Amino acid sequence: MRWNAAGVVSCAVAVVLGVTGCSLSMSSASSSGSSSPSSGAASGTSPGGSSGTSSGGSSSTSSGAASSGSSASAGSSVPAVSATSPPSAPPKLSISQVDAGMVDLVSQQSLAGTAAAGTGIVLTSNGEVLTNNHVITGSTSLSGVDIGNGRTYTASVIGYDRTHDLALVQLHGASGLQTLQLDSAAKVAVGDAVTALGNAGGKGGTPAVATGSVTGTDQQIIASDEGSGSSEQLNGLIQVDAPIQAGDSGGPLLNASGQVIGIDTAATVSYQFQTAPAQGFAITAAQAQQTAAAIAAGLSSSTVHIGPTAWLGVGVGAANASVAGTSGAEIVQVIPGSPADGLGLAPGDIITSLNGSQVGDPTTLTRLLDLHHPGDSVTIGWTDANGQAQSSPLRLGSGPAG
Repeated sequence: MRWNAAGVVSCAVAVVLGVTGCSLSMSSASSSGSSSPSSGAASGTSPGGSSGTSSGGSSSTSSGAASSGSSASAGSSVPAVSATSPPSAPPKLSISQVDAGMVDLVSQQSLAGTAAAGTGIVLTSNGEVLTNNHVITGSTSLSGVDIGNGRTYTASVIGYDRTHDLALVQLHGASGLQTLQLDSAAKVAVGDAVTALGNAGGKGGTPAVATGSVTGTDQQIIASDEGSGSSEQLNGLIQVDAPIQAGDSGGPLLNASGQVIGIDTAATVSYQFQTAPAQGFAITAAQAQQTAAAIAAGLSSSTVHIGPTAWLGVGVGAANASVAGTSGAEIVQVIPGSPADGLGLAPGDIITSLNGSQVGDPTTLTRLLDLHHPGDSVTIGWTDANGQAQSSPLRLGSGPAG
């Protein structure tokens, strides 16, 4: 298991060692396209990655993450921020030039006893790295190997946005790193040649290359966590037939000129796409840039969380109201020594509210906890195994991020 803010198993777009969990279904049709590699994609070769058993998602509550901003009330949107790149298109790049602006990320997940790997792109020379949220979800320690200089850095999570599956990570002590620029003005159309780069199979080293073409734009997918019952809908995605693999998540998707038009999101055993084989998705560069800028500026919102993750310390699933008599997030496991354990919560209890806001399912609990930070005092409402309504104050701890 990997534990997120609520202490529940969290989705990973790449395979986590020894763990399966998420399923994913399409909520909009994608355009059809060939699954064969496209010769028009950016040229260059590097070893292909395997579908190995380590990979993609993890999460970290990082010590040293940027200080948290004030929590936003539910319903607010990502704050408007100015673009971080000039209006002109980024320069054309070779595969080797793109490689130098990438990072292999490795997350240790001590609560689950597992490790995971993913990819990131370097946005600033002092080590701000953009990746998928599911890559950092569940990690209790995080490190990154900069492909450009070969150095390994400890890392922490600055902030994340689970609704867009994006996170910003800081490599500690980094300076003079080669960066990549997001082409937020890029026009993407079905049939365009693309190249996806990443840490396929979690092997590290020279990024693997996967070529193909765009098969759909403005796609929607729903990522469902089989362990917790929580889910998120990702919107506005680019769909490609390039064979994006576990570990590629967080890597760059390039157009034929080698410009970064998206952030890879890989389909794996633990994060399945209910589509044809060899289909992958990418978050648009425009969305990635907007979210990264909001996180870098410390702008909290209902979707953007800044700093370490608040932790309750429970594993939960959706309560069946017809059986349990109430809806909410049913506790299936309590972590010893966690705030929930200290309060006396137990498996079978159903969390029904947090600070007066109704908790109808695990997704709601996770989103409400995202509005808080370690050390915050909250009031938990629950129905115990005897059907009695209970309420008590609780101080949130610091746990795995994402």
